[in-house]
Amino acid sequence: MAKWIKITETENIPKMGSRVVHYGDLEIAIFKTRDDSIFVINNICPHKQGKLSEGLVHESVVTCPMHNWDVDLKTGGVLGNDSGCTNVYESKIEDNMIFINI
Repeated sequence: MAKWIKITETENIPKMGSRVVHYGDLEIAIFKTRDDSIFVINNICPHKQGKLSEGLVHESVVTCPMHNWDVDLKTGGVLGNDSGCTNVYESKIEDNMIFINI
């Protein structure tokens, strides 16, 4: 059963940046790309647990600030020769409000 959680307005997420929210034990990063797309993923890099929210956003990818691993914001998968995956959360926008499915 889907549990949609109201998070914040889209304008509170900086373009090409992120915001972190905590839900129970989860640390979740919400990213906004140059074209205003919203992506919601686990804030922890699968490599060395770097905070993805502190990384650089380019296209639909975030680069981990610790070791430059690229993580696809759509799938949570690590790109290139590296391997691993972080959780991606379903999101929706209604009246400029971001909701995530936990």
